[in-house]
Amino acid sequence: MFTGIVEEVGSVRSVRRQGNALQIAIDARTVLTDAKVGDSICVNGICLTVTSRTENTFTADVMYETVSRTSLKGVSAGTRVNLERAMPLNGRFGGHIVSGHIDGTGTVTEIRNDGIAVWYTIQAEPSIMRYIVEKGSIAIDGISLTVARVTKDTFAVSVIPHTIQNTILPFKKKGDPVNLENDVVGKYVEKLLGGDTQTVMDVTAPAKAAPSGGITRDFLYRTGGI
Repeated sequence: MFTGIVEEVGSVRSVRRQGNALQIAIDARTVLTDAKVGDSICVNGICLTVTSRTENTFTADVMYETVSRTSLKGVSAGTRVNLERAMPLNGRFGGHIVSGHIDGTGTVTEIRNDGIAVWYTIQAEPSIMRYIVEKGSIAIDGISLTVARVTKDTFAVSVIPHTIQNTILPFKKKGDPVNLENDVVGKYVEKLLGGDTQTVMDVTAPAKAAPSGGITRDFLYRTGGI
């Protein structure tokens, strides 16, 4: 598990394509101070396993499922990447719960300066937008950010100077893809409530008595329990 607080910006040393998969080597320093083979490192929001390492480089295998869902499909030598080690049990939880499992990619549609802050507007598919709420959390290329504005197919974040200076955001331009991971809490809540939050219930219908088998979601909804 990660928190979305980027520790350093690394650089891709090499990319070796193996059929539909990749083997990627990344130059880094901070995240390698205590990293071992088998450890997880978040690379632009993607949880990757260290398969080998030297003093300043680590390698990771990227399977097709990950390549197809993320911006790694366009990665090349020299690409800068956000890096974060897995959260230690005794560490501070500075961002939000980030699993490193990308839901999909979005596209930068606007970058705008606003005093000391920079606004980034991202366009995303409905499958991603359904979990995005104003003042909620979103991981963009592994960066824990707060959603400031939401429209039907876009959302915007306002980014402070510290985040700009310590991530790859300054290198982003209009039209660039970004990896997106929704807040996992929203996805779990949807699943526990039946897996289809878009279903509209008829709350005007008379409340039904609790079934003999126990309390259901429908019963709680109609009686004000949820």
